[in-house]
Amino acid sequence: MDNTVYIVQCRDYHETAEKIGSLLDLMGGMGRFAQAGEKIILKVNLLREAGPEEAVCTHPAVAETVGRLAKEAGAVPVIADSPGGGFRYTEKTLNKIYRTTGMLQAAEHAGIQLNRETTSRPVSYPDGVLIKHFDIITPVLEADTVFNLCKMKTHLFTGMTGAVKNIFGVIPGQSKPGYHAKLHDVQRFAGMLLDLLSYVSPRLSIMDAVVAMEGDGPGTGDPRPVGLLIGSQNPLALDVVATEIMGLNREQNPVLMEAERRGLQPTRIEEVEIVGADLVDVKVPDFKPPRVSAGHIGLGPMAWYQQILEPLFKDAFSVRPRVIRDRCIACGTCIKGCPVEAIGFVKERAFIDDDKCIRCYCCHEMCPEEAIGLQRSWLYQLIKPA
Repeated sequence: MDNTVYIVQCRDYHETAEKIGSLLDLMGGMGRFAQAGEKIILKVNLLREAGPEEAVCTHPAVAETVGRLAKEAGAVPVIADSPGGGFRYTEKTLNKIYRTTGMLQAAEHAGIQLNRETTSRPVSYPDGVLIKHFDIITPVLEADTVFNLCKMKTHLFTGMTGAVKNIFGVIPGQSKPGYHAKLHDVQRFAGMLLDLLSYVSPRLSIMDAVVAMEGDGPGTGDPRPVGLLIGSQNPLALDVVATEIMGLNREQNPVLMEAERRGLQPTRIEEVEIVGADLVDVKVPDFKPPRVSAGHIGLGPMAWYQQILEPLFKDAFSVRPRVIRDRCIACGTCIKGCPVEAIGFVKERAFIDDDKCIRCYCCHEMCPEEAIGLQRSWLYQLIKPA
């Protein structure tokens, strides 16, 4: 697969139409990716109900522009995604999310479709290294190809969410917690993502990094202007570049590490060809990482004493989700999204059973009221360097 990544600066979403045009021109034009009569799923990131200014979801201007250009090429583009595991995959849910995220207006402006088909089908994938069967939403299975319109964000479980992680949205919402429950080891979860990526095989990936998310993403971090649009045929190559731009440690990106174990390329920036803006000019020097990351205490490399003690005191070293009672409205989203049924109601508020909790942070990610905080233990605070 082509390991070239294309970068165009885009300071504001008002420039999206012009800048995506420039990005696609560098890549050979939309005609290289969309053919007349093809049904193309625009796989956006629609994690939950959130306005465009929150940087939780792919910005509607990106979907609108890509959809319009694909339609002009004669294709039939359809915006689609399945939201996070705390939400039922129903037409009512989709309609609410389409309205809140601006996708409804984007589709109307571009004259393209919004998916409202909410069925899914099991598929066999014998070529999967770890996972041989998936449950995939029907519109993806019936499309000719997928355009992967991802968002640059941090992620409490996988370090970052970009082009590879965005493909997880083809799994229907309430099936997602099952994957977390079975694959709570982040290396195995990353392996599942790579198998799923191989099955879906998106033809084009474009990352919305005009305004990214830093901190405790992917659902409740902080918007961070980055001013970029990034494109590639290879989602893995795109994530390698995004990791560099965000200033994250590649050794703590489990997707890149699992890809390297499998002998896939690229997993290092030296293996990527960059066209367009210079990488040195677009790196964000003070991008805020998540407070926790896969298999590590924070995002820095572990000291020798941490490596010795972590297996013995895994719970004490971890950051635990906790309910902020005065924010909790007992909506039940966290309960539906918990893959191990570690959450219930106590005195009309959510309660997390710490013994059952596997630290996947799905509850923190999905809570629409931001009522699930993250609490470091006293030992974590004592040992973890500032």
